[in-house]
Amino acid sequence: MSILHDLLSRAIELGASDIHIKTNQEPFYRINSELTESGFEKLSPDYLLAIIDDILPTYLKEVFEREHETDFSHAEEDVGRFRVNLFMCQGTPTLAFRHVKDKIPTFEEIHTPEQVADLAHIKRGIILLCGTTGSGKSTTLAAILGEINRTQRRRIITVEDPIEYVFADDQSVITQREVGLDTLSFNSSLKHLMRQDPDVILIGEMRDPTSIRTAFLAAETGHLVLSTLHAGTADLSVPRILDVFPASEHTSIRMAIAANLKAVVCQRLIPAVDGGVVPACEILINTSTVRKLLERNQLDVLSAAIETGGEDGMQSFNQSIYELIKAGSISEADGMHFASNPESLRMNLQGIFLDEGSRILGG
Repeated sequence: MSILHDLLSRAIELGASDIHIKTNQEPFYRINSELTESGFEKLSPDYLLAIIDDILPTYLKEVFEREHETDFSHAEEDVGRFRVNLFMCQGTPTLAFRHVKDKIPTFEEIHTPEQVADLAHIKRGIILLCGTTGSGKSTTLAAILGEINRTQRRRIITVEDPIEYVFADDQSVITQREVGLDTLSFNSSLKHLMRQDPDVILIGEMRDPTSIRTAFLAAETGHLVLSTLHAGTADLSVPRILDVFPASEHTSIRMAIAANLKAVVCQRLIPAVDGGVVPACEILINTSTVRKLLERNQLDVLSAAIETGGEDGMQSFNQSIYELIKAGSISEADGMHFASNPESLRMNLQGIFLDEGSRILGG
């Protein structure tokens, strides 16, 4: 498909992260978080159907016919790899491509804080990457796995839907399994996971009780578990997990979180002054203080613990954005737009710091 090849190739040249294609409309690119016209011609329904028939894996064709949406990976020759979501929109198929870089990113390349890099040296427990879609969760996870692979002799198993970064064994032995291609489902794969001698487990997303229970079981038996979760802030990750379970189980699940959680990193990608994007990272570390808050069900105080936990490696979004502005990495206007509390950030930039977190914790 020459038009698709040219469309994807041009996207990579321009540094686009996403490509959106639907019938009778010019394709769009997302470049530095902004949607931009591609300059390509509108695609007819017949041509788009031909593209889909060419790239949709055979094993997913019946799934798409039945469910009207599916995810898969696509490798375009001489261009690169893409994560693809195919779905129906007003009765017609629509495609969303996400470019997946072949090179495993380093922490320096993606500008993650030192505290995030330190997570690669944790031996057991659960590390969660949170944020909205497109916030760089998968890229940061890849950097953590890449660091483990380069520096430690460990057995790594991933279960992904679909596989986003392809790893080659370095110091570690890595097995990557894609839902639909290598295993029938997340649940089927997770059922047998513990029999495959893992040291490090990546679960693409903690999406249901089965995946969450598996993560806890693995952590409790001495494994390191990495996963993602859709939560807007680090402190909301705990309620988000609890919401998956009936109220009768909340206490036992909360205690399991207190015992096994190591860290939560929540990201927002902000346009950089010199082009591209940089992550603002909110970081929750399961210190003794945080553990007590979890055990006592004082979840509403977790944000204060983050704000006052700088000595333990924690930081809020506002604190992260403040540092990015002071370093000249992002503009003040963009910082205000992405801040959790713009008014507090404005005061900080004027040299005014209120220790509200300590007051809340003290109370």
